[in-house]
Amino acid sequence: MNKKKIIPVLLCALLSVLVVTTCGCTTTSTPSTKLTVFAAASLTGAFNQTAQAFEANNTGVNVTFNYAGSQVLVTQIQQGASADVFASADLTHMNSVKNAGLMNNSSIVVFAYNYLAIIVPTSNPANITSLSDLAKPGVKLDIANSSVPVGNYTLQMLAKASNNSTYGSGFENSVLANRVSEEVNVNDVVTKVALGQADAGIVYKSDVPAAYQSKVTVIQIPHSVNVLATYPIGVVSSSPNAQLAQSFINYVMSPDGQAILQSYGFIPATSMNTTTAATTSAATTSASQSATTAAA
Repeated sequence: MNKKKIIPVLLCALLSVLVVTTCGCTTTSTPSTKLTVFAAASLTGAFNQTAQAFEANNTGVNVTFNYAGSQVLVTQIQQGASADVFASADLTHMNSVKNAGLMNNSSIVVFAYNYLAIIVPTSNPANITSLSDLAKPGVKLDIANSSVPVGNYTLQMLAKASNNSTYGSGFENSVLANRVSEEVNVNDVVTKVALGQADAGIVYKSDVPAAYQSKVTVIQIPHSVNVLATYPIGVVSSSPNAQLAQSFINYVMSPDGQAILQSYGFIPATSMNTTTAATTSAATTSASQSATTAAA
């Protein structure tokens, strides 16, 4: 075969290899699907681990989070922010977006519960050992703003304590007089107490991440005056990935998902007695209305 015939043959062979290689790359790549979850800041640790497990079971899915105070997330959703799932730290903020027609109502479920707790720096400069000590003059207390679920739960708890003979009717006012700061999410309360910028803070029982566990001490609040926080989750009605969003919620409600939440200090919804939950939620709603009136 002469040179004039060899060259075209070689060129054809080279082009064939390039086409096969290119086609192979195209058919083996897997497009990624992003699932955007708007979640209350107190869920950061638990949901980060939940996302890792969910992604491991759903090839090509990338779960991204927007963590903030529930009140901030509601505003963002109302203003048209793109979200697939919304997880709130209370029923009030979930109902805000639900009543505005921004949620797939049938998808909404309660997935976890939480209790309040006191945190103090490990050095404990104010020598705080119980809830009663928060009323001592001179204590620097950091709490969340009343517009934030944990802030509203805090007001409910203090109102309950003031109706308890152990603490007395003036307890709520004495504690609130010690406020030195009010935060827009619970994570900021934890950070300030860990850094020693406050003598104590009121957060959720689940709210001390590993990075701060050596820097703060958790003090339990008696159940007689504590408040049960209720966490609902649902699919945002404008979600372009509604089916995948529902799959994420299903995983959160699964035994594996509930076990993750429990490992971070939450009370799994599946372990809560239905009657107890309903009774407590009703009491919480009533206390919330009282606290809101008092705050106004």
